[in-house]
Amino acid sequence: MKDKFRPRLRLVVLTLLLSVMLLPLAGLFFFRIYENQLVRETEAELIAQSAVIAAIYSQSLREAAVSPTEFGAIVSARNSRGVRYTPIEPRLDLATDPILPSRPDAVPASTNPRFMAIGADLSAILDETKSTTLAGIRLLDPKGVVIAGGGDVGMSFAEVEEVRSALGGDYSSVMRTRMLNEPAPSLYSISRGTRIRIFVALPVVLDNRVAGVVYIARTPNNIVKHLYSERGKAALAVVVIVGATLLIGLIFLRTISRPIYELMDRTARISAGERNAIRPLSHHGTREMAELSEAFLDMARKLQARSDAIQTFATHVSHELKSPLTAIQGAAELLRDSGNEMDEAQRLRFYDNIAADTQRLNQLVRRLIELARAESADLTTETTSLAQALQSVKAPVNLAIEISHGGELPFRMSGEHASIIFSNLAENSAQHGARRLVIDARSEDDAIIITLSDDGRGVSSGNRERIFDPFFTTRRENGGTGIGLGIVAALLKAHNGTIRLVDSATGARFEMILPKSA
Repeated sequence: MKDKFRPRLRLVVLTLLLSVMLLPLAGLFFFRIYENQLVRETEAELIAQSAVIAAIYSQSLREAAVSPTEFGAIVSARNSRGVRYTPIEPRLDLATDPILPSRPDAVPASTNPRFMAIGADLSAILDETKSTTLAGIRLLDPKGVVIAGGGDVGMSFAEVEEVRSALGGDYSSVMRTRMLNEPAPSLYSISRGTRIRIFVALPVVLDNRVAGVVYIARTPNNIVKHLYSERGKAALAVVVIVGATLLIGLIFLRTISRPIYELMDRTARISAGERNAIRPLSHHGTREMAELSEAFLDMARKLQARSDAIQTFATHVSHELKSPLTAIQGAAELLRDSGNEMDEAQRLRFYDNIAADTQRLNQLVRRLIELARAESADLTTETTSLAQALQSVKAPVNLAIEISHGGELPFRMSGEHASIIFSNLAENSAQHGARRLVIDARSEDDAIIITLSDDGRGVSSGNRERIFDPFFTTRRENGGTGIGLGIVAALLKAHNGTIRLVDSATGARFEMILPKSA
């Protein structure tokens, strides 16, 4: 692996758990978008209330027959409310608009009795509206003097910025610092919306002149206020979130992290040659982890078995090669050292021994190559039959091969490999004194069962379990290598087949099971 930073599993898990745990808390800092929407909604509500009150006030002015000359500024045509639809959209933005200081107090001013009388008539309506909407409502005359609403009747707000703009005929809305009767909770410090109050000043236009101003204010709704009122439940939610996060961490640790680290430890121990490390994990956690560990341990078992087999194979090969090589070396040294003192007959005997041992080495090497090819043979889709395979089998001298039944049944194997199998089995029968080899094939379910029976000396009970072991032979003194049946077993295994020695009254009897052709 390249030497670069890779986070450990525990760091990734810890980071994810902390992110999950902090996500609800971090969400508190992203609710300002929603707060701004609350400000807009509050302004829209105040505009709607102002429009209704303005319409009532205009009707009262008409009924009182107040002369337009007593009104205020003339409204230009572009600001005229005489058109059919003149919607006023909320325009305040908590993120960009400034928050002005608290509203200045009203100042004493002279009053107009006609407007004061109209205001007195409308006071009950304003008080009823205020008790429902919780908005601070004041109705101002054309000079900015309060004629109804609140305790400022007879006082002037003409110098207040938004009122001054409305007296000029323009709608105005501002955000001002809220005056609190008591200190705000500490949690409020994260919210701007809890410290402001929305002020809306809507001009009342009658006959293209400003006849007054509806001055209305209210604190917008806010999330923090709700959270503070539900602080007990919020604390419980925090406890639940932390507890759930810890539970998730515990589950993750037990089901994933712990088995992974244990598997890593097993890997290191197995690579160090510790055989007892090849055993199931103490805790698998999940089905996938169990399957992964089982696959890994199965691979480790196979590698260990392969290593043991290689070691055993190397031991056998070295032993098999050592004897003829030693004999060849001894004969060659005697021939070299004796010079002309050795007679011709003795010299020829040593030459024959060297040739025989060389032939034995050649046969052993050839068998080893055949065994290696058999073990690495690929599963094929080719098919053959007994009759086809036996056509290329050269029967040993004095051995008759017969097919009693099922010679045409096809099984999944190439003709070349089938010929090698039957050749080795025929040679094995002939080496053990057989004169007749009978082969039978039958179909059973999805398999072809082939039985080979000979009339030779058979296999002793002490050797039955070892005949398929590489290099096991009872004919070593006659040049036997003990690899023939190993080649047969390896080829059958490569083709999903099996072979076993079955009981027989006389001779030897082998049973092979091979898959049928598709």
